[in-house]
Amino acid sequence: MSLSVALTDDLASCHAIRRAVFIDEQRVPEAIELDDQDTAALHLLAVQDGVPVGTARLLLKAPVGKIGRVAVLAPHRGTGLGQALMRAALEVLAQQPGITTARLGAQTHAVGFYQRLGFHAVGDEYSEAGIPHRDMECPIFSE
Repeated sequence: MSLSVALTDDLASCHAIRRAVFIDEQRVPEAIELDDQDTAALHLLAVQDGVPVGTARLLLKAPVGKIGRVAVLAPHRGTGLGQALMRAALEVLAQQPGITTARLGAQTHAVGFYQRLGFHAVGDEYSEAGIPHRDMECPIFSE
């Protein structure tokens, strides 16, 4: 089994994964999920044995790199793929000039997952697309 996580221009694969996870599975309205920020973002694609299985989107606005749209197809959850995707996202952010903080909006059920990766919760819980979230941050240490 070979896994690669890398920056990609393959938005069609990223959108297909996000559609499966957010729109089909979690019932997030398409108008919320597919926004106008994709063109300005960096995109990561996780590929397992030649098949796209996970994605994340990075929005850069120094000093913050916002990690969003983190999605792993259901059969690949619990395999370490999400952790590999997040570590790759943090590595890419560390290479961006002026980025000192990673921020994300975590679905509350995933807060523990992000805490294990070095994130801490900030602010109060809020609802996004009817799903409870907490903002989380992690310092970025440039390489």
